[in-house]
Amino acid sequence: MQLSRFRHIAALCTVTLLSISGCSTAINAPHSLATTEKPAWRAGAMATAANPHAVEAAMVMLRAGGHAVDAAIAAHAVLGLVEPQSSGLGGGAFMVVYERDSGGLVFHDGREVAPAGASRDMFMRDGEVMGFLDAWQSGTAIGVPGVVALYEDTHRRYGALPWASLFEPAIKLASEGFVVSPRMAAFLPRVAQLGRLDENPGAAEYFYPDGKPLQPGQLLKNPEYAATLERIAREGREAFYQGDIAQEMVRQAGAEPNPGTLSLEDIAAYTTRERVVHCAPFRALRVCAPDVPSSATAQIMMLSFYDQFTREDSSESERLRAFVDAQRLAYADRDHYFGDPDFVTVPLQQLLDPSYLQRRAGQRFPPAAAPHHGEPETLKASLRGRDTTEEVAGTSHLSIVDSEGNAVSMTATVEAPFGSGRWAAGFLLNNEMTDFAREYHPGKPPQANAVAPGKRPRSSMSPLMVFDASDELLMVTGSPGGNSIPAYVFKSLLGVLDWGLTPQEAVDYPNVVARGESVRVEVNTAAGQAIAATLGAAGYKVEERQGENSGLHVIVVEDGALVGAADSRREGTVGALPAVPPSSGAP
Repeated sequence: MQLSRFRHIAALCTVTLLSISGCSTAINAPHSLATTEKPAWRAGAMATAANPHAVEAAMVMLRAGGHAVDAAIAAHAVLGLVEPQSSGLGGGAFMVVYERDSGGLVFHDGREVAPAGASRDMFMRDGEVMGFLDAWQSGTAIGVPGVVALYEDTHRRYGALPWASLFEPAIKLASEGFVVSPRMAAFLPRVAQLGRLDENPGAAEYFYPDGKPLQPGQLLKNPEYAATLERIAREGREAFYQGDIAQEMVRQAGAEPNPGTLSLEDIAAYTTRERVVHCAPFRALRVCAPDVPSSATAQIMMLSFYDQFTREDSSESERLRAFVDAQRLAYADRDHYFGDPDFVTVPLQQLLDPSYLQRRAGQRFPPAAAPHHGEPETLKASLRGRDTTEEVAGTSHLSIVDSEGNAVSMTATVEAPFGSGRWAAGFLLNNEMTDFAREYHPGKPPQANAVAPGKRPRSSMSPLMVFDASDELLMVTGSPGGNSIPAYVFKSLLGVLDWGLTPQEAVDYPNVVARGESVRVEVNTAAGQAIAATLGAAGYKVEERQGENSGLHVIVVEDGALVGAADSRREGTVGALPAVPPSSGAP
């Protein structure tokens, strides 16, 4: 690993490198980062996402002068069609939006919400927690989708193009057909073995025509999806949250086996949330992460621990162990304390306090030890139950920068592959309620992430942005991957900001996930095998994996130009509009 070009520059705030969160600030108002008038943006525009059709939809909007939010909506509407195993209209999303002129950063929370009939014991059967496979495909697992509301709320605030135009690429593709990708086709036989996708009405006919799974290269049309988008384009969110589309969602959620309680009233009552973005210095930079129920602020903790565990002359092996141990500490705290802030008190101020981070780093676990959460001194003794959340990798991420320098980092999900497998109006419904802690025992303290009516499940989704010493955008990153998302995103940050890697090299670097007692290492490359050997020799319990579910899509500003990366573990690409040269005469 090469020494980072950022290590020698002074930190943004008057704190030591051992307390990078000492001036953490929460941001959701204009003029938060912009302190002086900035020169014109000349770096061009860029979009990167998990499917080339989605990237092209974003580029259509960017070429037309659209805002990054316009491009994100258009891209995600396409992802819901061509990558239904990962996200779609029946799921939820987190979107961080940066406006360069004002410096404003806002976290738009479009996470799914538990129905009013949800209860803490809804995944318990005869005193035992329901198995994940049964819970995954159940009506009980379906929450109120948030994506369409997120589309409308963010477009009203930022959109530069007509609302209806954002859906034209997806409508055309759904009507005329698209070629089934190898990744989508590869999921179908496996999902049929595990669940009910090949049995559920609508889904079975669409994904398994004549009883056989779709094949790569097959032309696939979805007229139902086109019709749904046409209605949303004409009528806005009401077309989705009221009327026959909402009725079909309720009908599907109420079907056997294990019917849920989702109601028309639940759907009609859905609202997004605008939440703060927490920014903290990392060396010469500022890392900005959305509030809970996202897990992105765990990145701020990981960066602090990593800096305390390394020195300027640290060896590659020492940096690797610091990378692992920083994850172990932050994951343990995330698992214990994070939840929906509208329902539980999440002590972020205490967890991000420099004195706690320094003390917590001193609790660095030996390689063979089982990680456990810390206790900030300002908190009373914890009365929260042990976290049991399983979070599967049915998610997608996209990163966009527009021609004005505005940016979007958006992670969207239906939870497990193909969500609940239940089909409504051309799309799949989520199984997001399994992102709650499903285990419940009367008389024991509830987990921070326990089920409750109207509550949003904690999410590992971590859309992030990084700004340089001049408060100019430096990096947009994020990934799918369930509980592994914090590790994947942390890797992208360190790869670019500390290890001297290009964005694509950082994305391609073997994934290393250190949540709990074992360290999972991606070993299908020589570099991954070397990492596994190094960690095993150091005493860590290494779990070797042949492949990982990351989908990192990253944009970095380098020398006044945009450099993008798409994760080769998925099917993404990078699209770009050229930078404007200073000599062009442009203002």
